[in-house]
Amino acid sequence: MIKPFRIVALAEATSFLALLVASYLKHTGSGELGVTVLGPIHGALFVAYVLLALRLRDRLGWSGSTTLWVLAGAVLPFGGFVVDRWLVRRRPAGA
Repeated sequence: MIKPFRIVALAEATSFLALLVASYLKHTGSGELGVTVLGPIHGALFVAYVLLALRLRDRLGWSGSTTLWVLAGAVLPFGGFVVDRWLVRRRPAGA
């Protein structure tokens, strides 16, 4: 279950950054197609990230503060990348 979460975390973080760029371009008058396309994609990835994180919390026995930090990764730019790196470092040898 960690591998699917890592994939979603990286995709969510990437879509978040792309949406920030698209939002900037929208406000500079370059059009809103990027926001129109990326908004729903990022929204779906965000929901998947949160749901998977909550399922992992139960399976891995995360504390409330650990869960809060993992969930914060979904709302901070580059947060998903940091969470992914943290998960890789915590993985037991041979897992």
